[in-house]
Parts: sequence; structure tokens; C-alpha cells
Amino acid sequence: MLLLLQTSPSFFTALAGIVGLMIGSFLNVVIHRLPKMMERDWHAQCEELNGQTTEPAPRYNLVVPRSACPHCGHAISAIENIPLLSYLFLRGKCKGCGVAISPRYPVVEAISGILSAFAAWHFGFGLAGLAAIVFVWALIALTFIDFDSQLLPDDITLPLLWLGLLLNLNGAFTSLPNAVLGAVIGYLVLWIVYWVFKFATGKEGMGYGDFKLLAAIGAWLGWTMLPLVILLSSVVGAVIGIVLIVFAKHGRNIPIPFGPYLAGGGLIALFWGQALTQSYLQLLAP
Repeated sequence: MLLLLQTSPSFFTALAGIVGLMIGSFLNVVIHRLPKMMERDWHAQCEELNGQTTEPAPRYNLVVPRSACPHCGHAISAIENIPLLSYLFLRGKCKGCGVAISPRYPVVEAISGILSAFAAWHFGFGLAGLAAIVFVWALIALTFIDFDSQLLPDDITLPLLWLGLLLNLNGAFTSLPNAVLGAVIGYLVLWIVYWVFKFATGKEGMGYGDFKLLAAIGAWLGWTMLPLVILLSSVVGAVIGIVLIVFAKHGRNIPIPFGPYLAGGGLIALFWGQALTQSYLQLLAP
């Protein structure tokens, strides 16, 4: 199997796509449950600080309880949880009550499968290829969690940061000094923007999770990629924000999460950062 993965890029790409589909199903669980787990922890900590004693809540984590329809409580069987195929077979409806299932579930699965396969094809079998797939999974989860709750959980961003530094001990994506500087500069850049905006307007323009996410991206790709990531995320964020305000009547005072755009910029830099940077420098050359 190992020899086949090393000698057959198409096999590795196909396998990564299939595994990506299955992980995408798990990512749906992470996206739905992790913010709820965080909220439960906050309530428990507040009760403890206030000296309150309550009955322990039922176990709730990424494994327990079993996935079920939120409308009728129908427990989802293994055959109903096959990525993409189950959604098509059930025609997008719960088997128990017939209520429509959100199309976002197969969308997340498809995105995970496609990007995993692309990362495998782009980097090939090896440390960089396997690590890039994990990077993709983490950014997908963070993107949809931020869209839903405007949270970027430390449970994902901090391990992602440390993993990037560890991988670059052997220069998987950049040198270790560049990775360390990337983590530091990535955090400080948005930290400074946060405080300048707050002093100027009296409002918070972004959350601390954004600092940690850019630090993690810097730890993976190095500080030289940060200008490109910030530029791409800012442009995409500005365009989508204007579209939401003009066409979707999104209120100007309603915050728009920045994490998904940072994640998008990070993915573009992961795959095409070197080429884009070289092209830009050539345009500037006399």
C-alpha cells in the first residue's frame, strides 16, 4: 500500500478524496457541536464562580450523543450517514419525519473531499501532502463555525499553530525561523489593527480568534506569505461585505466574520502563494 501511494499519484489523490468525504461528515459534527460544547463550558464555569451547584448535564461531546434529527429525534444510522450518497438517496429529507435536511451537510462533505484530493494532487504523497490535507480540514471547520457563531475555537486554532511549527522543524512548507516569525507577526498585525480600530471608533472590529488564526497560518506558511494572505482575505471580505449590504440588506452594524476570508486567503497561499508572489515581484521589477 505504501509503495502504491508513493508511485501512483492518481491513487493517492483518489484515496485522499474518499477520506476527505468521510472526514467532511465528521466536520459537520464538529461545526455543529463544538460551539455548543464551548457554551456549556462557559455556563459551567460561571455557575462554579457564583457558587451554584446544579445537576450535571448529560454528556455532550463530538462522539456522544449519537447524531439524530433535530426535529424528530430520529437516530441517524450508518447507512444514512454515507457522505453525499445518503443525502441523495434520502432526497434531502429525514427518514423519520420527512423534514428537509440542510444542503450544507453535503456541501461541507463535497468541499472537504474536493480540497483533500486537490491537496494530495498538488503536493503528492509525503509529509507536505498529508499535512496540507489536515490544514484544509481545520480551515473548513473554522470557516463554517465562524459563519454560524462568529467564534474561532482555541481547540482548533492553537493546535493548528503548534502543528505548523512542528512540521516546519524539517521545513515542510518553510524554514523554522520563517514559521516562528510568521506566528508572531501574524498575531501582532491583527492585534495592532484591533487596537487602532478600537481607539478610533470605540468598537471592536474583530475577535482574538482572528489573531490566532492568522498566527497559525503564519506558522504553516511563514511570514513572507502573510501580506498575500491579508490582501486576499481583505479584498474578498470587502467584496462579499458590500454584496451583502447592497443586495441582501445586511445591516452595516451587523458584524461579518473575518475568519472565513482569512481561511480562504490561507488556502490560496498554500497552493499558489509562491507563484503569486513571484508574479507580483516580476511586475514590480524595472
